[in-house]
Amino acid sequence: MKELQHKRPVFLGQRHIHLDNAGILSQIRVSHLLMLSRILLCLAVLSVSTPLFADTVWLKNGDRLTGKIRVFDGGKLLIQTEYAGSVPIDWRQVKTLESDQELLVKQDAYTGEKAKSLQAAEEGKVILANGEAPKTVELASIQQILKPKPLIEDLTWKGNVDVALDYKRADKDTDDYDIDFKTTARHGAWRHNAEGEYNREFQDDVVTTDNWSAEYALDHFIDEKWYWQGRLTYKRDKVEDISRQRTVGTGPGYQFWDDELGAFSLGSLLNRTDYQYSDGQKDNFYSLAMKWDYNRFLLGKTVSLFTNGEVGKPLGNAADYSLDAEIGLRYKVTEWASLNLKAEKDLIGSGNVSDGNLNKTRYTAGFGVSW
Repeated sequence: MKELQHKRPVFLGQRHIHLDNAGILSQIRVSHLLMLSRILLCLAVLSVSTPLFADTVWLKNGDRLTGKIRVFDGGKLLIQTEYAGSVPIDWRQVKTLESDQELLVKQDAYTGEKAKSLQAAEEGKVILANGEAPKTVELASIQQILKPKPLIEDLTWKGNVDVALDYKRADKDTDDYDIDFKTTARHGAWRHNAEGEYNREFQDDVVTTDNWSAEYALDHFIDEKWYWQGRLTYKRDKVEDISRQRTVGTGPGYQFWDDELGAFSLGSLLNRTDYQYSDGQKDNFYSLAMKWDYNRFLLGKTVSLFTNGEVGKPLGNAADYSLDAEIGLRYKVTEWASLNLKAEKDLIGSGNVSDGNLNKTRYTAGFGVSW
């Protein structure tokens, strides 16, 4: 009779495995698998607890910044850091950089290459890794770095909505409401601009101000700076002598800069303006106008100074003129919430006082949201 081999049970959790004399090796392998699974579990936990993106920018002076690259435009690279918030860096001071993000790198104003990651290279260069052969490009040749959008890759959209409320209880009770918005969206050579405003004021329950306005403008960029604009503006006032105003205009403009830190543009327009007065009379004329739009972040993107407006001169009448302008400060409380102070001037003058002159200045303080 064959000699029976002795077997002994070994318990693993709720299971037991019978090992024969040759099963010692199997037990060792099982213990190795358990140890490997614990290591993999620890690595998974660590990967969840660490940041998704850790981008690095090396500067020519030897400094190094880590964080998350937000955007590069207008000669400024904006990197979000945990220790200093959003930090703008002069592109000319960048030695090289790397990023694990998928980014759209544009070497001209209209086309770009989507890179799955950026890899550091020698000074003045960066490597675009896009799944194919890595491509090394000069930093000086890059015009923009953006995070690609799902549908329209190079779409940039920004704007703000401001609200101001003022309640005064004295000899004359005053309630003042002011709401305005402004937004800009750009895709390739096209830029869409929209803005609007609503003002209403009561004194002892009597309406002293009641007006609103809306404007849409479409810009087509001829090159990086020059663009051509078409614009439509409509204003409605239920209190002042000029009750309705419609303006259609077109003309060239120049964009000095437009980046994460602000924008500045000047434009000239040939306008046709139609007035309707409160007594039913109408008037229309052609005019030349100069408009401006300026905003700039200060103090590390905490405070911004802004001003925009338009000054116009009717053709064929040396005495008439118009001015519609505002200037203000905006303080960012959070990434999206802000406080604001504004002064607005609306002026329409002519040589004949009976023609319905308008001279109005408003000061407002309020809160808003921006994106």
